[in-house]
Amino acid sequence: MLFMACQTEYHAYDTDVSGAKDIHSRNIPRIEELCAGKGEIRFAFLSDTQRWYDEAEDAVRSINQRTDIDFVVHGGDMSDWSLRDEFERQRDILEGLKVPYVVIIGNHDCLVTGEIVYRKLFGDPHFAFTAGDVRFVCANTNALEYNPSKPVPDFDFLERELTSFPAEARRTVALMHAAPHSEQLYGEKADQYHATMRRFPNLLVAIHGHGHSYEIHDIFEDGLLYIQADCIEKRNYLVFTINEEGYTHEQVFF
Repeated sequence: MLFMACQTEYHAYDTDVSGAKDIHSRNIPRIEELCAGKGEIRFAFLSDTQRWYDEAEDAVRSINQRTDIDFVVHGGDMSDWSLRDEFERQRDILEGLKVPYVVIIGNHDCLVTGEIVYRKLFGDPHFAFTAGDVRFVCANTNALEYNPSKPVPDFDFLERELTSFPAEARRTVALMHAAPHSEQLYGEKADQYHATMRRFPNLLVAIHGHGHSYEIHDIFEDGLLYIQADCIEKRNYLVFTINEEGYTHEQVFF
């Protein structure tokens, strides 16, 4: 009796990434250069593209048709099962953008060896950049996916960002995948994250995905709004405008 081996393109532990890598090291300097000295910046925020490749392609097409977007933020969950192939397919879609982009790590991107793939593609899951006079602080808030001994969020990173806050930045935006008091970030860690971010200069807003629905909440009832983007299946993304008067945002359907 003969047995035929079944060949597959990838498996759950495959981290042999091909194509563009270390993308943030290329795109963050581009964002900072493009936005340097600008009194008004505008960026698109889309999230949770897992499984919805056609919709993600349409979102990129919609953003590319605009001439007013400085950069794009993907709010996490590029993948569903943290498979290398999922990451690469979504990465290739985002590489079609005419403007630079960054990607926050999502809870579905942390499964199995997902963080290894994410780090190869983008870099450290905790990162920050400056656009105009705004410091964007991007944290991994998917604490549920990690051993309690692992510092998620990385509060040492946040403290370093506080002590080395750039002189050219006057304001702050918090970016994350899962908001405090979600099932991913709960209890004392949720309170500590919010309290730490509140120490940043002129914190304007906190933006995230994860919940698959467009919602706005004052989670801690202190005036800081947490704005949650839809999943891309619902065919919309958010556009934020920041200028001297503060910030505004809109839902853009495509």
